[in-house]
Amino acid sequence: MSSFVVVRDVWKIYDMDGVRVEALRGASFDVEKGEFLGVVGPSGSGKSTLLHIIGGLDKPTKGEVVVEEVKINELSDEELSDYRNKIVGFVFQMFYLIPRFTALQNVEMPLIARGVPREERRKRALEALEMVGLGDRAFHKPNQLSGGEQQRVAIARAIVGKPKLLLADEPTGNLDSESAKSVMEVFKKLNREYGLTIILVTHNLELVWYCNRVIRLADGRVKKIYKIGEYEEMLSSMLGRR
Repeated sequence: MSSFVVVRDVWKIYDMDGVRVEALRGASFDVEKGEFLGVVGPSGSGKSTLLHIIGGLDKPTKGEVVVEEVKINELSDEELSDYRNKIVGFVFQMFYLIPRFTALQNVEMPLIARGVPREERRKRALEALEMVGLGDRAFHKPNQLSGGEQQRVAIARAIVGKPKLLLADEPTGNLDSESAKSVMEVFKKLNREYGLTIILVTHNLELVWYCNRVIRLADGRVKKIYKIGEYEEMLSSMLGRR
């Protein structure tokens, strides 16, 4: 495997009414193509900021982010929009589904923006819903779906454009444990069966057992990078001391 995402000495500094806030302080790591990477850390550690920078939603104050050999921190706003549209899929804690639309129509939305013909986008949207186990719920509206099903619709919408990188920011934060498990199983399937590279930010330490590696952030810095076996050992030790 080759490095698909490269993060080098990335800083993000905000000026909050004259107060300097360092959200990221020299973060560096690589993500391999086809990897499922978990990012954990306390609130305010810089997890979401890091994900937004990799996704082209924000730019670093300094440092470099390379995705598929493209330095995205040097892209223009127009180029970043194209990058987000073609390379990256996003899944957030909130589902952001349009209430009056069916699951199918919600999943079709990114393809409408691309100008994909109606018949083709419906075919691809149905395929995406099948991939997340909701082919039989395509014509249900969000209020007819459980929270876990709504999040799976959001995942289908994120992958319908066939992105190369899926970024998930606390995707189970609003879900009960069983729904969270079903959503994580979908991510695992997308990674293992379809080879999708995934970066998952979560506060739930146990969910990262679905990942290949885990990065622990604290105070805007990468404190440690674990292989999943090492992380399980560390977490078990922590829980055993409680």
